[in-house]
Amino acid sequence: MTTVILGNSNEILSIKNISCETLGSFEKLLLSDGYRIKEVLATKQTIPENIDNFDAIFILGGPMSANDGFEYLLKEKRLIVNSLRLGIPVLGICLGSQLIAESCGGKVYPGAKKEIGWNFVDITEAGKNSLFKDIPDKKIQVFQWHGDTFALPGNSDVLSSSSLYLQAFKHKTAYGIQFHLEVTPDMIFSWIREYREEILNENIDKQELVFDIEKKATDLHKRSKTVYKNFISLIN
Repeated sequence: MTTVILGNSNEILSIKNISCETLGSFEKLLLSDGYRIKEVLATKQTIPENIDNFDAIFILGGPMSANDGFEYLLKEKRLIVNSLRLGIPVLGICLGSQLIAESCGGKVYPGAKKEIGWNFVDITEAGKNSLFKDIPDKKIQVFQWHGDTFALPGNSDVLSSSSLYLQAFKHKTAYGIQFHLEVTPDMIFSWIREYREEILNENIDKQELVFDIEKKATDLHKRSKTVYKNFISLIN
């Protein structure tokens, strides 16, 4: 069996599925650590097939379902499978986490209730020893915007959960997070505009999404910095 040595190219691949769902606060952290970011908007740009020179991969959110048969989503799933084969760390956020779950043998399906807004999630013991290491709280407040959930593939560790759904997991070198650690206040305001019909249909009070937003976003950023540090430490 051949051991694959990562290129240590200091280049990160970021796959966006919609323009308004970006790396957010993770972008500044990556750039401050000296990484270059190759950003691909999957709906309009070519997803790289040769990925062995990337040090890590981020797969971001979007309003699509992981079960949709779009060609670019199928390519993202193949990219995930290849990244696991090569041992490249992958962080999937929201839709990205669902794509990881499905491509690794799990199942994605609509949840009984959408989680949209500021909510609390629990960190498991496995989470405290992994992606959420050095976060002292057993329960943290996060920003959510998803309707689908997943059943995990075998040999996965649950890192976080809520009263409704699984929230974060690890499968080999891939990590999936249903919630959004990366959001900034500007991103939330942008999503309120982009997803205004969904907000109306779900009868969500926009004021609840933005109430005390600066403090909540500041606290969230502290958590995101810790999770970022733990994830990026996986790079060989």
